[in-house]
Amino acid sequence: EVAGQCANPVLLFSGGKDSICMLRIAEKAFRPGRFPFPLLHVDTGHNYPEVIAFRDKRAAELGERLIVRSVEDSMKRGTVVLKHPTESRNKHQSVTLLEAIAEFEFDACIGGARRDEEKARAKERIFSFRDEFGGWDPKNQRPELWDLYNARSHKGENIRAFPISNWTELDVWQYIEREGLELPSIYFAHTRPVVRKGDMLQPVTDLTPAKPGDIVEELRVRFRTVGDITCTAPVESDADSVAGIIVETAETTVTERGATRLDDQTSDASMEQRKKEGYF
Repeated sequence: EVAGQCANPVLLFSGGKDSICMLRIAEKAFRPGRFPFPLLHVDTGHNYPEVIAFRDKRAAELGERLIVRSVEDSMKRGTVVLKHPTESRNKHQSVTLLEAIAEFEFDACIGGARRDEEKARAKERIFSFRDEFGGWDPKNQRPELWDLYNARSHKGENIRAFPISNWTELDVWQYIEREGLELPSIYFAHTRPVVRKGDMLQPVTDLTPAKPGDIVEELRVRFRTVGDITCTAPVESDADSVAGIIVETAETTVTERGATRLDDQTSDASMEQRKKEGYF
């Protein structure tokens, strides 16, 4: 639908599991031809190196054009200003995304967001209309009766399309198993130094060092989601295969973001507000 209705779409690809599924779906839709859109990643500059390496490797294997735009570039332009040097850059991705949309004049952005991740996402349709400022109005959405989608927009406006919006985390992992998709290694259980922050684990890295009084533990962990190092927490796990992760996912009672996103616990802006400001 996006390829048929939009003049200049783009597929967001971070190297994470949801966007990996999106790549496979795009392959099924368009191969043996090339994708009718490039790939785009908005990099905070603080992403896990294993994921960035996988992103570049996968794009090269597919032979598709990968565009990378960095929050650090927005900081140099002065369009992103951190409150303090250690502030998470995650929420500032929206600024860089809007700048990339304007730079390339994209009229649609396709991504792997899912409704089960966070309650604000559950308010969004498969095709989410954004105004000329990138803003989202949950009260102004187009009907999608009988799976009919309306991607019409004026110059400067754009559509965010979520083809796997109705999938769950378990659906994603079952699809990965069925398709035999390769993943970055940090999705599987490994030993990593962490400190406990309430109910969450924060990895000990150069960006997130242990503070005085923190107790560093060497635990077997895996990541349910991968994003900015400063706000993405692992979970304790012994699942070192996709089959093992499926079992754990089927048994868990904590949502993906609820268990792993430190910024959702500490942010001064709700996800809904961030989406109104242009967040994907």
